[in-house]
Amino acid sequence: MKCFPWLCACAIAGSLASGPVWAQPLASPGSPQVALPSIAGPSAGSVTLRAALDSAWQRAVVARESDGQRRLAEADRSAVSSLWAAPPSLELSHRNDRLQRNTGQREIEFGVTVSLWLPGQRAAQSSTADATAARALAAEQVARLRLAGELREAAWQLAALQAEAAQGDGQAQALVQLGDDVERRVRAGDLARVDALVARAEQLAASALQSDVRQRLQAARARWTLLTGLTGAPDLTTATIADGVPSTAQSTAAAHPEQQLASLSTELARRRLDQTRLSRRDAPELTVGLLHEVPGRAQSAQGSLVVGLRLPFGTDGRNRPLEAAALAELDVAQTQEQRLRERLDSDIGAARDAQRSAQAQLEAETARARLLRERATLIDKSFRAGESPLPDLLRALAVAAQADGAAARQNAALGFARAHLQQTLGLLP
Repeated sequence: MKCFPWLCACAIAGSLASGPVWAQPLASPGSPQVALPSIAGPSAGSVTLRAALDSAWQRAVVARESDGQRRLAEADRSAVSSLWAAPPSLELSHRNDRLQRNTGQREIEFGVTVSLWLPGQRAAQSSTADATAARALAAEQVARLRLAGELREAAWQLAALQAEAAQGDGQAQALVQLGDDVERRVRAGDLARVDALVARAEQLAASALQSDVRQRLQAARARWTLLTGLTGAPDLTTATIADGVPSTAQSTAAAHPEQQLASLSTELARRRLDQTRLSRRDAPELTVGLLHEVPGRAQSAQGSLVVGLRLPFGTDGRNRPLEAAALAELDVAQTQEQRLRERLDSDIGAARDAQRSAQAQLEAETARARLLRERATLIDKSFRAGESPLPDLLRALAVAAQADGAAARQNAALGFARAHLQQTLGLLP
């Protein structure tokens, strides 16, 4: 599984937040060691990913673009339902002989020109408009899915940093307790002054780590708020339970929003090709008007009805480029759909493998951390009894903390692997 930089840098040993490493209770040998990570538990100010997605969608620029595409598709549908192929036009003309013979002859003609549908053209355009509307809805779902991917990444980053901050606070508190104990034993003459200096140095290192984690946590909160407009932390416990991974039979690539969008794009290209083949010429125009004619001075005016038909011819110079463009669009859409189906199948398989691998790694890391915590507990008892020096205890604590950090990182990796699989399957929160 591809690891994000923030995920590799997070030490989220939540088991350390309640006290020092050597004070943690050990799990019983028969108890299960691996469960779905609960990186961020529910709290009073937490929000679900579904609510966060709705809020982020209201703020996203792509949402406005989707609304515009949907309104455009509805406008195309409305245009196709019209009785004429193009907007009608009004014609008005006036003719006289004032500059020639000046006998008072004049003609005034006005009429209305209406574009007529070719046989089958209106049905083809209606089908194209329906396909355009369906594609606009599918594109909106894809946009929501991509936004959900950004939300999932930001939520797991924020939750991981929150757990890391809690772990850092627990480590700092444990080192303060150890430092106080060392100071007491130095005053009693049981330990040398150098041990107190080492313990103090470890406290300062933990304090510096706390400051760094808090700064990164503040940046992650700012990113979450900018993306969603919410200040509440994401509740990933609810998200993991609600967004379970469906069975293999229900999670094929065909149900993925991107695959549906690609299929609808191919269908739209096919209907545009049909429309091009049914529109081999421009729309014919029917003109109906009145002619008012005055032959000359002292002669009575005459009126007549004018009916005209304009029928454009379809030539290869007009039709072949349009048909070639439609064929090229269809060929590209079909190829993209096929490649996308192959990519989605590959991504889903890789995501499932990554989740299984993360589960197995978490089992190994959890067992290793448990053993090293037990070792640190034994060395701590030996140190308190005066049988082990302080450097041995500090080294044992450091190794145990590193093991807990590795287990916590793998814990987060498993949680993000499941979220990545849900994203790959096209599941919205």
